[in-house]
Amino acid sequence: MRSATSTARKSPLTVLMKGLSALLGVVLLGALAPAAAQARPAQAEAAATGLHISDGRLLEGNGNDFVMRGVNHAHTWYPGETQSLAEIKAFGANTVRVVLSDGHRWTRNGPAEVAGIIDDCKTNRLICVLEVHDTTGYGEDAAAGTLDHAADYWISLKDVLAGQEDYVVINIGNEPWGNTDPAGWTAPTTAAVQKLRGAGFAHTIMVDAPNWGQDWQGVMRANAQAVYDADTTGNLIFSIHMYSVYNTAQAVTDYLNAFVDAGLPILIGEFGGPADQWGDPDEDTMMATAEQLGLGYLAWSWSGNTDPVLDLAIDFDPSRLSSWGERIFHGANGIAQTSEEATVFGGGGNPDDTQAPTAPGTPTASAVTATSATLSWTAATDNVAIAGYDVVRVNGGTETTVASSTGNGVTLTALTADTAYVFAVYARDAAGNRSARSATVNVTTDESGPTPGVGCSVGYRVVGDWPGGFQGEITIRNTGTTAINGWNLGFAFANGQTVSNMWGGTPTQSGATVSVAPAAYTAAIAANGTVTVGFTGTKGAANTAPTAFTLSGNTCTTA
Repeated sequence: MRSATSTARKSPLTVLMKGLSALLGVVLLGALAPAAAQARPAQAEAAATGLHISDGRLLEGNGNDFVMRGVNHAHTWYPGETQSLAEIKAFGANTVRVVLSDGHRWTRNGPAEVAGIIDDCKTNRLICVLEVHDTTGYGEDAAAGTLDHAADYWISLKDVLAGQEDYVVINIGNEPWGNTDPAGWTAPTTAAVQKLRGAGFAHTIMVDAPNWGQDWQGVMRANAQAVYDADTTGNLIFSIHMYSVYNTAQAVTDYLNAFVDAGLPILIGEFGGPADQWGDPDEDTMMATAEQLGLGYLAWSWSGNTDPVLDLAIDFDPSRLSSWGERIFHGANGIAQTSEEATVFGGGGNPDDTQAPTAPGTPTASAVTATSATLSWTAATDNVAIAGYDVVRVNGGTETTVASSTGNGVTLTALTADTAYVFAVYARDAAGNRSARSATVNVTTDESGPTPGVGCSVGYRVVGDWPGGFQGEITIRNTGTTAINGWNLGFAFANGQTVSNMWGGTPTQSGATVSVAPAAYTAAIAANGTVTVGFTGTKGAANTAPTAFTLSGNTCTTA
């Protein structure tokens, strides 16, 4: 969880490294053995209603395998951002995890409000994971509430939740235990599950791990079977939150495979990609492994973080995706490529939908620079609905996917100057049917020399720092008389600094030299207008600011 009130993790780097060692340790490697998995009683399986668990998988009521692909939305802190669910859906998500409060720490979200959220999810054809955030860090954070209090909150909403088993998953409490005595997580988690079952809830229930959700001491991993067996319905799914503890491929794959091998259901209920002062999460492996194993993932978070590094959309503006947002929605194994709508809405997985979309129109290129180009095309048509588009680079007889989009246009970045490219587009529908390939478009990027008539000014500042790292901000002003459409910013560090993550642009670094291509929402700079690029980086003892900048080969003044 990265809350609106604080983005700080409670565990220092030394603690997290100890946790990583524990996570990879020999003792825990055998903690979940396939032989320990126990089959649910036949009567429990037969009685499954709506979303339910079977053989370690999350299924819909009709037996269709459902893999969550979505994001988290901080509703309880931003209740006025009611348009967010529609905007999240527009990027292809099939699930949204909604932050709620049971009133212990923040303003309670009452029955009418929660009913409205469920209706909004259903209107936008999204499966709704509802979670209580007040439990975050219990045992370490004195302000946190208990799982028992959260269970009472869900029981108070029973009239609202009854009959919504096809559409709603109940996540009892967010990250319900900190790093203090995490073994204490097991008993209250089990008791909360049983309390809800005793109250008559048939929904799939989601439980978060201790250690602020990251389970770096392996408590959930070691006790998952016992907790699962305590739920008489078997409709229980475990949620791991993956941040800086999971900074290697082995840490990610070992944890997820332990549950899959044991036949226990799991998803990545939160995860981040941008680096922070504790490390750099390996989001590429998280997403690739989730896709390989058919596991769900829910990225943190749509918008509203105190530290905007984790905002997928800046200021709740869907036209301003951050680099993190571009990665989640349009990157490899991202939502646009892998999400399938729940069949309860008549969408993905429908065996009756075998008709492929028509081919998109021939793409056209605009705003071509040395390192970027914008492609647009006439939309395809489908008998049900278009889910998205995949842009491929064609090189002889081979194709490489370079971008995905839910709309009929995309800006490609990180291209090579003075290089000829051939691009084409495929359309796909929610059932996974793919169109024929569009006709191709040839694009040759500009040389990386100065652009006539361009004037620029660059401001550079350090927003914050910590031992070994810092956050920087670069403001680029167009001091010329005409708009800039596409650019490349160049500068050099003086003290061995490196860029770890960037939003508003895509960095390429060679030694001290850094080259930045724009994101789609920063590519255009109006005359006398500005755009801002933010980043996190690593540093040593010194952190001298760069003193010279170029924009598309033109020397800029410094502000």
